[in-house]
Amino acid sequence: MAEYIEEDDLELSRELYEHFRFVVDRGQALLRIDKYLTNIMSGTSRNRIQEAADSQHILVNDVPVKSSYRVKPNDVITIVLDFPKTDYTIVPQDIPIDIVYEDEDIILVNKQPNLVVHPGFGNFDGTLLNAIAWHMKDNPGFDANNPHIGLVHRIDKDTSGLLLIAKNEDAKANLGLQFFNKTTERTYNALVWGVVREDEGTVDGALARDIHDRMLFAVYDPAENPNAKHAVTHYRVLERFTYCTLVECKLETGRTHQIRVHMRHIGHTLFNDERYGGNIPLKGERTSKYMQFVNNCFLTCPRQALHAKTLGFAHPRTGEWMQFDSTLPADFSTLLEKWRNYTQNH
Repeated sequence: MAEYIEEDDLELSRELYEHFRFVVDRGQALLRIDKYLTNIMSGTSRNRIQEAADSQHILVNDVPVKSSYRVKPNDVITIVLDFPKTDYTIVPQDIPIDIVYEDEDIILVNKQPNLVVHPGFGNFDGTLLNAIAWHMKDNPGFDANNPHIGLVHRIDKDTSGLLLIAKNEDAKANLGLQFFNKTTERTYNALVWGVVREDEGTVDGALARDIHDRMLFAVYDPAENPNAKHAVTHYRVLERFTYCTLVECKLETGRTHQIRVHMRHIGHTLFNDERYGGNIPLKGERTSKYMQFVNNCFLTCPRQALHAKTLGFAHPRTGEWMQFDSTLPADFSTLLEKWRNYTQNH
């Protein structure tokens, strides 16, 4: 049997793509790659695999190959598959969005907090994709329901910041490979509980779903939990407050909830991250005045204090490196001002 590893990435989430990696057996006879993959990927049609090859989404030893390529022993195969079209239809809706950059191939949006990125269970409309469909409604070449265009990556509903949308199939194929191969650059700003003593550091901890709560993720030893997937976050301190710290987090990998889980793992849960316990005062005094201050902070920024600040990638048409920075939303910037004032007066 070939070695099989399924990949997932926060930004190329399982709701957008399926990622697979195979290492061909030493004794494997020469065989067309579309037939080989059809044999070992149950439930995946040969036509779907051929479409992936046509989009340069099948790589052998890091080089794109055609469907006719014949696999050889020890070949390392990676394949990215778009999910099939869903049962819901993305309809245009006039939802305000902050477009940072746009050209004939891409749209870059600074997503506001509390906006769901794409339709799904419980959120069939009112999403960023509905807003993009409205923005592109007069462009006959853009089909918001075509899985081969649109979102290249995603962020959580309550996370604000930069999101990249492809306006055509070539752009999405190119950008999808950049995210998959981890050649993009992404940094986030996060306010975390506690004073981070080191000016910078790295969290290297494999992530898997929490065995006690499937809605959460946790750090595990891969030797003890085979589902745990390699994850690395680099962080550096931007500003220290009395009981909190503003940090910049740079993703080396992009697992689901990676920053939220990694910072919690080192004792610095994100501020007001309800899912991971950051929505209670984890550091500070027990006076009623301090508790009132923290509650006011929670009301000011009623979500986890996490913002996708920068994004760098090679333009899918020209190859030019593009680097973007985004402004913090009002709730996050006001929250920081509250902590600055508190720190100066205590």
